[in-house]
Amino acid sequence: MNTGEPSVVVNGLTKRFGDFVAVDNVSFDAHRGEIFGFLGPNGSGKSTTIRILCGLLSPSSGSARVAGVDVAKDPEAVRQHIGYMSQKFSLYNDLRVGENLRFFAGMYSVPAREIPERIAWALKMAGLQGRENKPTGSLAVGWKQRLALGCAVLHRPPIVFLDEPTSGVDPVSRRQFWDLIHAMVHEGVTVFVTTHYMDEAEYCNRLVLLDRGRIVAMGTPTELTSRHMKGQLLLIECEPLGPALELLQSAPGVFDAAVFGNAIHAVVANPGAAIPSIRGFLSEKRIRVDRIDPIAPSLEDVFVALTAARGSNERREVPA
Repeated sequence: MNTGEPSVVVNGLTKRFGDFVAVDNVSFDAHRGEIFGFLGPNGSGKSTTIRILCGLLSPSSGSARVAGVDVAKDPEAVRQHIGYMSQKFSLYNDLRVGENLRFFAGMYSVPAREIPERIAWALKMAGLQGRENKPTGSLAVGWKQRLALGCAVLHRPPIVFLDEPTSGVDPVSRRQFWDLIHAMVHEGVTVFVTTHYMDEAEYCNRLVLLDRGRIVAMGTPTELTSRHMKGQLLLIECEPLGPALELLQSAPGVFDAAVFGNAIHAVVANPGAAIPSIRGFLSEKRIRVDRIDPIAPSLEDVFVALTAARGSNERREVPA
């Protein structure tokens, strides 16, 4: 969704820790009222990128502007325009719910006369009305998550960064939390979300897929699944799974194969021809085949295919 001047503009952003490159020449922009997702495994550079954009880390090179402010030159000004929620929620468990909200209101320099109204708004938004005097440490994880979001947006920031906000949260609370995110976006807030949950990525307007600090793909969920799968996908349920995977990775007509749950996803050129061929191939190797069906690729399939291709290219570039 493009709604005018970008809220965030990043060009060639790089962060090194000694010889280790955590973020490697990353570029993108995000607009008002957009959910922008960072998708990738742990260690891919998601949280480091977010911390740079929040003014908590200095970039080694490249540039980033958040709400028109250069994050390297004026990180304090950046923090006045954003909300930030870390995966550990950053709450004080020995304080009550209302006390946490009042503390963060002071941290974000909310004017004293506006604090009662802002706290009431945050309690309503997070569904915590009537729990103001409850000790924060006694809250279930899902309620702590909502409270942390309320604390992060008390000052009504135009841009919100959520770093792995649903990690360790049950599925119902995750769904409710995403309802809150969509409500903020409806009001024009730009929301950045880092996640390693592939199903959550479907809620984003646009995504970057990160692997070892680099962007391997960027676009809407639909664009990513339609552009980056070279071939058609088959779901194969068979036993034993491990030997079947090893055989399929070198089977004729199979471009790639990976385990997903208790099945194998295989990329082929022509499902009609591949299904009987694969069934016969595995049966000859004494693999019991229970099911082979064409399926639509998920973002996880796309990510596995892209990272596998990148790993193969890098191995080919290493001199013998």
